[in-house]
Amino acid sequence: DLHLSIRRQRQMCIRDRGLRVMISYDSLRDKMKEKGISQYALIRRWHINPAQITRLKRNESVSPHTIEMFCKILKCEVGDIMRHIPDGKA
Repeated sequence: DLHLSIRRQRQMCIRDRGLRVMISYDSLRDKMKEKGISQYALIRRWHINPAQITRLKRNESVSPHTIEMFCKILKCEVGDIMRHIPDGKA
């Protein structure tokens, strides 16, 4: 459905002064695997809300607090779990 596709695309990016800024969390999975941390562990051990994990998997917006928590749990830098995709490069 075109409407759903447009809505999802809107959720996946942040609008800033007319520029489309997209953040990708695709490297998060790799970092979790490298550190041996499963989704189950995030939910049970660190009490991460499953909805936040889903939002990250879908490259949807999350709060800076969520990103900070993942960095603390994975003992990594922000750039290790997220990257900026320049406009038109997605």
